[in-house]
Parts: sequence; C-alpha cells; structure tokens
Amino acid sequence: MKPKNFILSASLVIVSVVTTYFVSNSTVITNAQQTAPAVDNEYQVAAILFQQKAAEYRALTYQAFNIAKMQLDADFDKKSLKKLPKAERKKPRAVVVDVDETVLDNSPHQAFLVKQHLPFMMDSWLKWGEMRRAKPIPGAVDFLNYAHQKGVRVFYVSNRLDRQKPETIDNLKATGFPDVSEETVMLLTDKSTKEPRRQKITETCRVVILMGDNLNDLSEAFEGKSVEGRFAEVDRVKDMWGHKFIVLPNVMYGAWESAIYGPQRLTEEQKKQMRIEALESFSD
Repeated sequence: MKPKNFILSASLVIVSVVTTYFVSNSTVITNAQQTAPAVDNEYQVAAILFQQKAAEYRALTYQAFNIAKMQLDADFDKKSLKKLPKAERKKPRAVVVDVDETVLDNSPHQAFLVKQHLPFMMDSWLKWGEMRRAKPIPGAVDFLNYAHQKGVRVFYVSNRLDRQKPETIDNLKATGFPDVSEETVMLLTDKSTKEPRRQKITETCRVVILMGDNLNDLSEAFEGKSVEGRFAEVDRVKDMWGHKFIVLPNVMYGAWESAIYGPQRLTEEQKKQMRIEALESFSD
C-alpha cells in the first residue's frame, strides 16, 4: 500500500473509532434521559458548588491530608512502636483510602445529573468512569506519594463495581497516585460492606490510617444506623478522629443522607418532605 493511501486509511479508521465512541456515549445519555423520570435535585446545587468552587473545601482537604501526614510521621516514632504487640511491629505499615470523594473528585458527574434533572443511574455512572476524567482531591496525591516513599503500602478500597477496575486503575495512575495495582485496588464484588476487604489487608499489613468521605469507609460499626445511631457511634470513638480515622468532606451524597430517609423505599417527593422535616428550626 502506498504511504498516502495508508495514511488515508488509518485516518478513516481513527475517525470511525472516535465517532463511534462519542455516538455511543451520546446514545447512552440520551436513552437515560428518555427512560428516567425527571427529578427535582436542585437541593444538591449548593453542595456541588461547594466542592467545585469553595476555597474552604480545598482548605479542608489539605487539612485532612496534613493531619494524615503528621499521624504517619508519629507512627514512625520508636516510642509508638513499643506500645504495639510484637506481631504487629513486624508487619509493614499500610494506609487505606476510599476512592470517590476521598482521592478522586466525581462532582462533574453529580453536576451532570442536576443539569439533566436525573436521579442516580448506573449507566451514566459507568460511562463517567470509563471517561477516566476524575481529578484528584487536593492534597491526596502528595500525601499518598509521601507515604509510599516511606515504604507504606497504599490500598484503595472502593465500592465501585469490580468491573470498573481497569478504568479506575487507569484514572488513579494518570493522576499520579502510587502503588496502584490489581492487588491494591479493591472494589465491590459481592457485599457492599468493606469490612472483609479491610480484614484481608490486616492479614499482612498494619493499618495506620483509614481515610474516607463516608463513615462506612472506616468501620462496619457505622453501617445501617439511624442519624442518632451514627452520632452515638461517632461520640463513642471520639479519640480516634484525627488519629486512625480521618474524614474528607462530602456534602453531595452519602450514608449521612440515607440515614435521614431510613430503610424504606421513598419517592423523590417523599424524600424532599423528609429533608424539610429533618431541619431543626428555632421556631420548632
């Protein structure tokens, strides 16, 4: 084949692939818009703007990772090691982090749902993941690379579906995160609780710090509890906050909101009413 013809053929193939990708994306989004009922998720706008536009949000995430760095440094103090059982002293250290809203920012996906008046849908969530465009949470890359350079293992424990592992690994690597592999990226395979995955890590490592935007990222003790139950559990382990447990801010979504609704299935209108009723006003 002549060089000119080869270049022309290659160009046509590239154009075809790119066109197919974007048409596929557009089709998925269009189908979702046609089949999903319109919802009033205007209440999420301020939360998304806080994550995307508030310098205070960035300050909070830097603060969280700065505290994590100080706690990690403190663990390397020989005095701290003497307090541990001998078996634990011999294990390599590990830091366990959630992925979404802990090290990767998915607010563009939340913004898409609001602008299109759509509820959460697995199709659009999977498509967003395939794009591999999530940016790192401020401070996350620096801290985890610091930990990695000190010989600390990093584990990414997320409830993304296990089928999302290739794009999750790609996204983490592309944004500069260390120790990213099939072994260290632990996604959802069957049960949503992360406790079995955390326990598996402790078989070979000593977990120094757990970080997440959801209390369920830290311990199974927080799972399935009411607002009052979550408050009580937070108070019970109050000495662990800023030490082994470090929380990232996420006001867009999470178990905190689900706790307001309870276990029952509700319509969007019922959820809206429950949010209003949950507000504590000085006139009540």
